[in-house]
Amino acid sequence: MTRDIIDINDFTILVETANSEKTIEDSCFFDEPVIAVAFYGSGNVDLEFKYPTTSKFYNYTKGLALSFYSDEKVLCKHTVSKDCPLECIVIATATRNLHKLPNQEGELFSDLLGQLVNPKDHYVEGPSFFMTPEMQQIVDSIFNIKYEGKARMMFFRSQITALLSHFFGQLAIQKTTDFKEKDRKRLDEVKEILAKNLDSPPSLTELSKIIGLNTTKLKKEFKEVFGVPVFKYLQNQRLSTAHDMISNENATVQEAAWHVGYDSLSSFSNAFAKKFGYRPSQVR
Repeated sequence: MTRDIIDINDFTILVETANSEKTIEDSCFFDEPVIAVAFYGSGNVDLEFKYPTTSKFYNYTKGLALSFYSDEKVLCKHTVSKDCPLECIVIATATRNLHKLPNQEGELFSDLLGQLVNPKDHYVEGPSFFMTPEMQQIVDSIFNIKYEGKARMMFFRSQITALLSHFFGQLAIQKTTDFKEKDRKRLDEVKEILAKNLDSPPSLTELSKIIGLNTTKLKKEFKEVFGVPVFKYLQNQRLSTAHDMISNENATVQEAAWHVGYDSLSSFSNAFAKKFGYRPSQVR
């Protein structure tokens, strides 16, 4: 078993490897609260975080990138066996050092690992995912450094920086994707609300409250996604619905206008002609 601890700026890097013909447990803990990211190489050890309130288990760690908050009361335990060797890199920073991290790294922690910056227990699990091929290649290179002396340390520093950059890059991609999917659902909800209330639609302020987006964001993102402003979309839906009602002989021109929320027949007729190129009375 080997355990190397290296300090780089305000990060502490822990590199652990272990092989055993029989099942053994490798335990460690942090001597102060930290936020950390662990990267697991080709081994596939079982992992347990044990703390006063409960325990957290991970049964498949090969290729895992795991972020977490841990204080002094958390015991980290790896179970190593013949078929499950340990290869683990932990990049940790004390919570007291977040504001001192260089190159806006502290801001990245706060933006992408907010639940770890403001923990609610002795151990808090942050985002985790299985590493990309690029990340896996970096991890493999760290466990197989061929250099010695200053060249070894220079290479090590560069790979740790690259690994952390990839991790935060993937988190940013995931956050953006999740955010867009969530907002797209909200925008689809706006369309449904408008379609069901053509004659008496809610205002932008009311829509914003219903779906949980502020009006500025609602207007901006609705146009970006659907290509037209909110109430231009509403007008198009009104006129298309009225066109269908008239052409299918389900309503008179006046009835169709009222059905989709036009009180003025002349306003309806003008808007209709502008959209379709002919007046509603010419549909039949």
